[in-house]
Amino acid sequence: METGLKHDLIVTIVKKGGCEKIVKASREAGAEGATIIPARGTGIHEQKKLLGIPIEPEKDIVLTIIKAEKTESVLNAIIKAGKLNQEATGIAFVLDLKKVVGVVHLVRALGLEEKNL
Repeated sequence: METGLKHDLIVTIVKKGGCEKIVKASREAGAEGATIIPARGTGIHEQKKLLGIPIEPEKDIVLTIIKAEKTESVLNAIIKAGKLNQEATGIAFVLDLKKVVGVVHLVRALGLEEKNL
C-alpha cells in the first residue's frame, strides 16, 4: 500500500547514546518515530588505539522517514539537538524516497485509496 505522498529519509549518525536527543527533537519537530541501529565508526576523528590496537567507536544510526514538507524543520531540530554544526559530533543527510509502503495509518488518516503492489 503506498500513499502517493512524497517522503524523505533523514539518516543521522551520532556517538552511541546520542540517539535519544535526536529522536526526541525530531518527534517534537513533527516526526512520528525513528529506527535506531547500533554501528561502529571509522571516521578521521576516531583514530584511537588501545595497546596499539585500533578502536572503532560505537555509533547510533537513526533512520527517520518523514513527509517531505516536514524535512527541513525536522533536520534543523536534529542539527540543533545533536550539535551537528560542531566538529566531530555526527552527521546527518537526507535521501529522497521514491516509494514508501507500510504506512497504513497515513493512508487511512488521509482517506487515500489503497493500491495493491
